[in-house]
Amino acid sequence: MIALLHVRSAIGALLAPRANWGAIRQCATTLWKHRRLSLEIVKRDLGGQYAGQVFGSFWILGHPLILFVVYTVLFGYIMRVRLEQNVEMPRDYTTYILTGLAPWLSIQLGLTRSPNALLAQANLVKQVVFPIEVLPFGAIVAATIPLAIGIVVVVFRTLVLDGSLPPMLLLLPVAAALHIIAMLGLGYLLAAITPFFRDIKDIIAVLTVIGVYLVPAFYLPSWVPSVLRIWLYLNPFSYIIWMYQDVLYFGEIRHPWAWGVSFAMAFVGLALGFRAFRRLKPFVANVL
Repeated sequence: MIALLHVRSAIGALLAPRANWGAIRQCATTLWKHRRLSLEIVKRDLGGQYAGQVFGSFWILGHPLILFVVYTVLFGYIMRVRLEQNVEMPRDYTTYILTGLAPWLSIQLGLTRSPNALLAQANLVKQVVFPIEVLPFGAIVAATIPLAIGIVVVVFRTLVLDGSLPPMLLLLPVAAALHIIAMLGLGYLLAAITPFFRDIKDIIAVLTVIGVYLVPAFYLPSWVPSVLRIWLYLNPFSYIIWMYQDVLYFGEIRHPWAWGVSFAMAFVGLALGFRAFRRLKPFVANVL
């Protein structure tokens, strides 16, 4: 009974509306105050990753484009014949792949970069006056490059094949905003915990390799055996991908619950992630 009361108290503290709203406001205020520095961190994150390499900044665009081509050829052409014989889809299968793959590659990149956001900038973290809140933000914003490229490709493909764009495209900024806010909360959490438990970055690396097959990027939920379908709905990233599919592929809201779940996940996740980051921030420099 006492343990149950402790659990209820802990959950209540985590979901406290006042504390969570205060964390969101503080996060927004801090990032806005240091917006120029945040922009420089994003530029540094993008440019520094490929500094000294022969092709340099080409890989910012080249890497996701190569992945799009590989996955599209593998699933959109090699496996398309078998799929089209058995499944009727509202639009071509290649567009479906691109619509789900673009947000997933962005999620994958954000997950792999966030744990190193503070570790890779130990000299900045140890400076008392430096606002380290901008470091996870820079990692997450830099991770949106595959998303932006994928959206451009899908929109261009839709214009070529259909001659027009669906009105649902007006909801694209909403989907992208919820996506980025959700990833920012997770980014703060991973960045804060990793200095104390450095195995996280390796665990994340493994999970993101297999994660592409655990989200509805290559298949419809109805294709999954019913006994395994529950895991698709338990995966929080599925809901983000469903939003983009509604906007860019179906042209209508086929997954209304995905928008509600993504909204709650975005703002509750940001509040909890930033609260964890703020709680651990004073101790991070000591373990770097």
